[in-house]
Amino acid sequence: MKEIREFLSQVIYDNHGVTITIGTIVLLVATLLITHFVLRFIRVVATKRLEDDDKYRFKTVFTFLKYIIFTIVIITTLDASGVKITALLAASTALFVGIGLGMQKLFQDIISGIFILVDKTVTVNDIIEISGKVGKVTQVNLRTTKAVTHDDKILVIPNHKFLNEILYNWTQNNEVTREFVDVGVAYGTDIDLVKALLLGIAVQDEAILNNPEPNVFFEDFGDSALKFRLHFYISDSFNVPLIKSELRYKIYSKFKENNIQIPFPQRDIHIINT
Repeated sequence: MKEIREFLSQVIYDNHGVTITIGTIVLLVATLLITHFVLRFIRVVATKRLEDDDKYRFKTVFTFLKYIIFTIVIITTLDASGVKITALLAASTALFVGIGLGMQKLFQDIISGIFILVDKTVTVNDIIEISGKVGKVTQVNLRTTKAVTHDDKILVIPNHKFLNEILYNWTQNNEVTREFVDVGVAYGTDIDLVKALLLGIAVQDEAILNNPEPNVFFEDFGDSALKFRLHFYISDSFNVPLIKSELRYKIYSKFKENNIQIPFPQRDIHIINT
């Protein structure tokens, strides 16, 4: 027993008033192992009855909390074993200041990520628009959020941007979104025919929902055209550029069949001889 005590009391570090023995290291390792298994047990019990999405959010936040708990355990264990923590921290002040300045954005992203996960600002499969970019969320992490754009490129967004900039979440309230396509026709055109053709195109399009039903609005009397807007609902917001393109093809073709002119800007010039 005496030999074990002598072994554990052997000093392996002694500088700036900080003394660390083998016993300190053994105690620290044992405490960390116990903390690890306790936290693991808590995580398993807490996530046992959660849904998959909630389970993922809990594990992500819990990982961050686990690092904080380990830090507190390390400091508490060293202090309890006789290590002068204040002297150790004082000796490392310059290092901690440099690390703090370098990791400022990192911690800002992590805190923002916790808020996002807790209040469900953004979830997987949401269609979002931020900084002029549109993407479908594929992964929400503690520091960054990943989304795939219309051109199949990965958009990596630091989480602090969701709190500092305006975010448009197209699908948070519902997977169904309302979209529109604008079109202008020449003055003198039968507007009832225009409305009927636009509604007919929308109803026959497989990508457009019949409930809620599409509608046509007479928007305005333009300088060169009568302006109409076709409103419709879709359940696939991510492919809205393709859906709108197909609609414009069909509108142009149908108007051409019915001799409906889509005018371009034009002016009448009157020359006065003096």
